[in-house]
Amino acid sequence: MSTLTQNTRLVGDPPQAAAEPPLDARPSRLPRQWPGALRHAAPALAGYAAIRAVSLALFTAWGAWRAVPVWHRMGTLWDATAYLRIAARGYPEALPTPDAHGHRYSDLAYFPLYPMSVKAVHAALPVSVPWAALLVAWVSAGAAACGIFAVAAHLYGRRTGVAAALEWAALPHAVVANLAYTEALFAALTAWALYAVLTRSWLWAGGLSSAACLTRPTGIAVAAAVAAAAAGQLWRRRHGQAVPWWLRRQPRFRWRPVLGAVIAPLGWFGFVGWVGHRLGRWDGYFAVQLAWNSHFDFGVTTAEQVFQVLRNPMACGISAIAVTVVLLAAVVLFGYCCTEGQPAVLLVFSAAMLTITLGDAGAFLSRARFLLPVFPLLLPLATTAAQARSRLAAGLAVGAATVISAGLGLYLTFNSASSL
Repeated sequence: MSTLTQNTRLVGDPPQAAAEPPLDARPSRLPRQWPGALRHAAPALAGYAAIRAVSLALFTAWGAWRAVPVWHRMGTLWDATAYLRIAARGYPEALPTPDAHGHRYSDLAYFPLYPMSVKAVHAALPVSVPWAALLVAWVSAGAAACGIFAVAAHLYGRRTGVAAALEWAALPHAVVANLAYTEALFAALTAWALYAVLTRSWLWAGGLSSAACLTRPTGIAVAAAVAAAAAGQLWRRRHGQAVPWWLRRQPRFRWRPVLGAVIAPLGWFGFVGWVGHRLGRWDGYFAVQLAWNSHFDFGVTTAEQVFQVLRNPMACGISAIAVTVVLLAAVVLFGYCCTEGQPAVLLVFSAAMLTITLGDAGAFLSRARFLLPVFPLLLPLATTAAQARSRLAAGLAVGAATVISAGLGLYLTFNSASSL
């Protein structure tokens, strides 16, 4: 039996008959006090910062060589301009008139928590709006790395937690965490919401999930995971079933799972309802998304684009090849996570995110960054890395991934033919 399966098995037998997890894979809870928690997560946070610093150093050197305003571009690239507009002027009152190409792109497609956070930082600190956007993204990315460490360490041990944070930092599209985008904030809220579920802190789980729902439309995947975990908890209580070891801590009152599940999607429904009210139609938000060509087509568009890349990769370009590799790897890793008995709350979240990302007909080149917060897919790789006998080999693998991630990030950020 593999380590992941063994560690997440249901404890159906008497306690003395249950298998003991290997020493390196025993669960660990973060210390209750913040100083102790930060010391516990320090290796993961330091490793994450070092890997992302490589990318920033490469950006800075390239910008100095080409006389390009690197930091300004990082804070104003593509979708970042919309977040800056919202932070500075708020949301529009109605859908815009069609442009020269017939498009009616509206800032109402963007959820509010990130631009409102940028506005707050800009008001509190003597920095420009783009710099405020970068500060929010960078702090959020650090919080996300700590959250990923917390989930992985709780389930499989501290070494696996550190490995998971390092792998997340070296993902192909991890450059998004350096930019004024929402993925870092969403990943932080998601990781800590899932950690709250795993530690049975239902009200925290609901609140963090609702905040994630105010950050990105895919926040509904976090809410679905929280609701599924709450339903599973109540079902096990009702039928008197034994629970997995990671569910041993029981909430004091039965209403807490229910309340957490109710709170979890409120941010999503609140913003979608507000957009509908603002536009005077119940489907206002979906009309906004349709103007961006974002609608659910059950993966038909994604499949067509993936097959096109596989048939003629050189004609599609580096960006499309990288996205295709990430999508295929995500599907394979999700299947592996299912066979290895990963906790259900993580599987539900990953499944929902994959369904939304692969099933949407929107921009193909953005799919890889949409999957950046789906860190549970990395846990099998992190467990393998933590158990590797050769630390040198594991270090070389992370180093190679760091170089590839930095190089791809530079290309995606500064190549006019690419997109994120």
